[in-house]
Amino acid sequence: MPERDRMPAPGEGHIASRGAQVLETLRRLRAQDAPTHGGRVLSYVYDSGLAELDRIAGEAARLVQSVNGLDPTVFPSVAVMERELVAFGRNVFHGDTSMVGNVTTGGTESCLLAVKAARDLAAAPRGTGSLVIPTTAHAAFVKAAALLSLELIRVPVDPATGVVDADLIGAAIRPDTVLVVVSAPNYPTGSIDPVAEVAAVTGARGVALHVDACLGGFALPWWDTAQKPLPPWDFRVEGVTSLSADLHKYGYAPKGASLLLHRDRDRHRAQYFGITDWPGYPVVNPTLLGSKSAAGLASAWAVATTLGPQGYAGLVAGVRDSTDALVAAARAIDGLRVVGEPVGPVFAVAADVGADDVVDPHRWASAVQDRGFTLQMQPSLTQPDGTVLASTTHVTVTGVTASILDELIPAFRSAADMVRGEPPATPPSALAELAAAFDRNEVALTDVLGLSSESAGAALVAAGLDPRGDGDLDMATVLAAVEALPRPVTAKLLVEFLAGLVAPD
Repeated sequence: MPERDRMPAPGEGHIASRGAQVLETLRRLRAQDAPTHGGRVLSYVYDSGLAELDRIAGEAARLVQSVNGLDPTVFPSVAVMERELVAFGRNVFHGDTSMVGNVTTGGTESCLLAVKAARDLAAAPRGTGSLVIPTTAHAAFVKAAALLSLELIRVPVDPATGVVDADLIGAAIRPDTVLVVVSAPNYPTGSIDPVAEVAAVTGARGVALHVDACLGGFALPWWDTAQKPLPPWDFRVEGVTSLSADLHKYGYAPKGASLLLHRDRDRHRAQYFGITDWPGYPVVNPTLLGSKSAAGLASAWAVATTLGPQGYAGLVAGVRDSTDALVAAARAIDGLRVVGEPVGPVFAVAADVGADDVVDPHRWASAVQDRGFTLQMQPSLTQPDGTVLASTTHVTVTGVTASILDELIPAFRSAADMVRGEPPATPPSALAELAAAFDRNEVALTDVLGLSSESAGAALVAAGLDPRGDGDLDMATVLAAVEALPRPVTAKLLVEFLAGLVAPD
């Protein structure tokens, strides 16, 4: 390039000035987000209520900002932090010295890798094998089955309790089953599956068993009380071959960090991907990512090391008290019921169909949101045996919840009083008409699933669900559409909606 055509490199002053503008833009964007601190959002975020813990996590992430977690031989700090977190998990989850594992970027990656290790260790031919899960198991396992070409076998749970029966799991196991999954607790209802009973079944059949403790893994170890002791659910149970627990949930680390642990080395090694027959450097990855940030690992290590078992025990005691208070408050509201006997820091609220004036849980969640608290709506589900899991509203309790109970419990009550007796929300009219057309067999599933992205987007706009439109999204009507339409159709439409949110103008 001729000298006269070269642009001068930006100087420090220019970068500082421009950077200040960029950061101010980001502050304005963040102001539109739901608040991640203060307990106003009772899903997605896990706030310890300890500002100093957040500061330590942020400083740890800054210290490794330029580190590439790909190669711990070049960055040995990565190996040390991961090794110490695995050791911490081994102690917390009652493993012995043979137990090994890794830190992943989140629960979905941990679940995928647990399934991948089971499939590869079973030496199932590509495109064969089955994965057995309760209907309440996390959707990450559905994704794992799709990505790893395994047949998914979903076992119904008791609609009243949200708990799976070990005998039904046993009946679903086939000769080609590579893994069975149970939850401690499950996300939809907060119920713990009968781990020991299922392990007895899988152990007798020689099938691997994964405990998905992504949600409650760093709460349940300290949840026991003399009045309500927990049944064994971790590596104390013979037959549990792997376990996942998210450090970025009740480990109180920033997103994203999760722990995946295996009972033995061979299963752990089956999790890896390694290749040397290409002309570049040898690639050996314990996780799905190659190059990866060390920020989540460092933050999780700093938080866990700072808190230690006693620090977690103190936080969990407060969370348990807050959960007991909220469950009691929900149960005392005429027209609502708490699903089953939740164990741990989450629970689900459904309509009490036996009450004189039923409260629809989604109407209730919307009314609670009007009072400043965001709850998460969950649709009903027809299980493989024809039984129905009711529509619910999910509640996540964290360390900070105790500070807002005096506002939240009255919000629960007044919201229920406001919507008691109201019928459930209905889908947007365009989607209600589409649902009716399916009921009359005027539209085939393949007709909708074969729509182009442009046509699906137009259907959303016609239904008043423009991804880039003005106004708040009415989640109660969205969930009503999910319940009214075939689930593959709503999945396609929601993919289009979320993709539309990030599509450039």
